[in-house]
Amino acid sequence: MTKQKRPLACVGVVCRRGNDVLLIKRGREPLKGKWSIPGGKIDFGEAVRDAALRELKEETGVEGRITRLIDVVDSIIDGQHYVLIDFEAEWVSGEPVADDDAAAAEFVPVEEAMRRVSWDETRRVITPA
Repeated sequence: MTKQKRPLACVGVVCRRGNDVLLIKRGREPLKGKWSIPGGKIDFGEAVRDAALRELKEETGVEGRITRLIDVVDSIIDGQHYVLIDFEAEWVSGEPVADDDAAAAEFVPVEEAMRRVSWDETRRVITPA
């Protein structure tokens, strides 16, 4: 009997500071070298919102406050199905410093974020409500 593949639950954070949004350049696959929002896998037993804030802090050194759930997005890349739970957060403290699996991290104006990010779904969740 073969083991059935299942989706991986992940979080993403659109962290805003004024009119700017926090982006990371991915340091690992999938999509290594592409600009995106901070995020990653949810640990077993971890609350979804806690996972979002943990990933934000681990990848960028920035602390935020979750303000709302933006959407839940499916991504199938390289034979893996990711369920991405994307939150919006308000910047609380810290200056972006790339860490964990991010190669770069910086706040940029939304217009610049739209130019850097290539995936339409990420562009959509970055667009202010």
